[in-house]
This record gives sequence, structure tokens and C-alpha cells, in this order.
Amino acid sequence: MSFNLLRASVRNANPIRRAAAGKAPRNLPSVVRAAPRGRQYSTAPPPPEAKSSSSGLLWGLGAAGAAGVAYFFFQGDAENVVKGGVQSAKAATHFTPSKEDYQKVYNRIADLVADAGDYDDGSYGPVLLRLAWHSSGTYDKESNTGGSNYATMRFEPESLHGANAGLNVARELMEKVKQEFPWISYGDLWTLAGVAAIQEMGGPKIPWRPGRIDGVASQATPDGRLPDASQGADHLRQIFYRMGFNDQEIVALSGAHALGRAHRDRSGYDGPWTFSPTTVTNDFFKLLFDEKWVWKKWEGPKQYEDKKTKSLMMLPTDYVLTQDKSFKKHAKAYAEDQDLWFKDFSKAVSRLFELGVPTSQFVTSEPWIMANVDEQPAPEEKK
Repeated sequence: MSFNLLRASVRNANPIRRAAAGKAPRNLPSVVRAAPRGRQYSTAPPPPEAKSSSSGLLWGLGAAGAAGVAYFFFQGDAENVVKGGVQSAKAATHFTPSKEDYQKVYNRIADLVADAGDYDDGSYGPVLLRLAWHSSGTYDKESNTGGSNYATMRFEPESLHGANAGLNVARELMEKVKQEFPWISYGDLWTLAGVAAIQEMGGPKIPWRPGRIDGVASQATPDGRLPDASQGADHLRQIFYRMGFNDQEIVALSGAHALGRAHRDRSGYDGPWTFSPTTVTNDFFKLLFDEKWVWKKWEGPKQYEDKKTKSLMMLPTDYVLTQDKSFKKHAKAYAEDQDLWFKDFSKAVSRLFELGVPTSQFVTSEPWIMANVDEQPAPEEKK
């Protein structure tokens, strides 16, 4: 079936008005909401939105040639099926930008990662990885909802969930990239940002492929689907098993805490996990076993600090990796072998970033490996 024929059949089956092309809706908080006592999960799932005669938005064709992309926005479960079918048809007919186009987006993101000035430890990498992680980690395999496909953190109440505090920084940063490359979906943009963050901060290659589509506010996920740092092993398994991960993958993904730091005005916790919070290493695991960890004496939520310098922190969900027998086995292995962790981390992150995306939507059957900036020819060397 041709793409035009599919569009015609959609119009016959469900009257959808075409609208002028424009930017996708944004509903971002301008101020980071303080959470001094830690993350709270009390937001109820969003109520279903009322049906409207204007049930969708068709973004016009973009640049001519392979860079052109058509975007459809529909409301309602039946229309979501149609929307997924449209994306699948685009993938089947190669109606999509090329890998080179996505590499340009990657390069622009990499420029921003290194241009953070005084923000945190001088890099936007950790907060961009957190954006990709949190927009993907809402997946529920039983209901097949959540995940990276619809980029619903653009909407309230999901954007205001306690676990997402501070991610307005990353979303607003990525909006600059979106303005330069309006053809890319938010889901693809955010997950590609996570790939760029990991790779440009010295981490392993993360296989990635495009194909995510942008959803609507009614598809925003309920609060409580992301890990609560104050909990223990049972909670971690509940959260990650819901996504389809096993114990080894839980531990591998936890190693992302080698990067960044907790913020008092966001999660309620405070401090970095490692001495090199802008470099991907297995130091998170090494420090878990090599340092003596004690409860931090302060008025904030319960967290650990290293006894020696009192400058590092671990969350209860981090420390449990040394206490649970199954988790400990994998954490110890990663502490002793960074190459092993890199391999398992790469595989788990690639899976994480694809959660909730129908396979037929992807534009390639095999994920791509995006080149690091320093692996590419300098601009003057390019022909």
C-alpha cells in the first residue's frame, strides 16, 4: 500500500482535518519545584480527554527529498493504531531522514553537552541522560503503555512528577535542537541525546535507531512508574520487572549513577556518586564496595555518605546492590571488570530506549552506531 493511499484510507475511515504545520505543543514548568523531603508519588493518572471535532494535527511535509517527514497527531486509542500504521508505512517506504541527518542532530547535541558553562560539573550530559532514561522508563509491559514512543513528559502532570523534577532544564535545552531540526520527533531527539551523552562522556557505544512518534497529553503516564530512591530490593524489582528487565540488567542500568549528582531542590538528595561525575566509568560499583558507607546526618531524606571524605553519596536503592545476594553478584562483577559492565550497560540502555516502540515503526531493522564527534573528520577535512 502506498503512503498516499494509506492517508486516503485514514480519511475515509475517520474524518481528520488537516492543520497547518507548526511546533509540537510544549507545556514545560519555568521553575524547578523544590522537593526537600525526597520524591513523592501522589499524582493521579490523567483523566481521559474529551473527544473533539478537531481530533488531530498533520504536520506538513518537511524538507524535500529523504529529509522530509510527515507527522500525525491523533487522539483516542483507535487513532493511535492508525498513527502507528502511518509511521510503519513511512518506515517501509524509507520515507525518513538518512543516518547522516541524525548524525548531524547527534553532533549538535554533543556541542551542547560540552557547552554547559557553570551548570553542575560543567556538562549537560548527565541531565540529558536522565531525560532519556525517565522518558523511557515509564514502560509497562502488561498494558503496553509508557516508554519513549510518545515523549509524554512534554505534558502535565507527567512533567511535574517528583521523579522528573529538574528535567525542564534538559527539555528546554533539547528544544533548541528541535528548532534546528524540526523533522525529528521528541522521542527520537531525547533518546538520541541520551546516546550522545553516554558516548561523549567516555562511555560505550549505544546502538540506536529512529522511529518514535509524538503523542498527546492523554497518553501521559501516571506517577510512580520510576524508581523511588528511598526503597529497597523489592521495589527495584517491581519497577524494572514491569519493564521487562532482569536482575542483571537492573544492576547494569544502576551504573548510570557514575554520572551526575543529586540536587536538594529536585530529588531532595544531595551530592555526586563518584569523584568524576562527567565521565562514564565503573567507579560507581567500585566505590560501593571499596568505601565505608554510613548514614548522612542531616535534615534531608535518608542517604549514605562515604565515611572517609563525606563528599560522596549513595541512595538506599544504590546501597541495596551490595546487600541483595543476586544484585551483589552482578555489582561485584562490574566493579572488577569495566569492559563487562560497558558491554552489559550498552545492551540494557539500548533496550531501555526502545521500550514502548512498535518494531514496525523503526526505520531500520538493525540499530545504528552513531559516531562520536572526535571520530568524525574535522569540518575542513570534509569534502
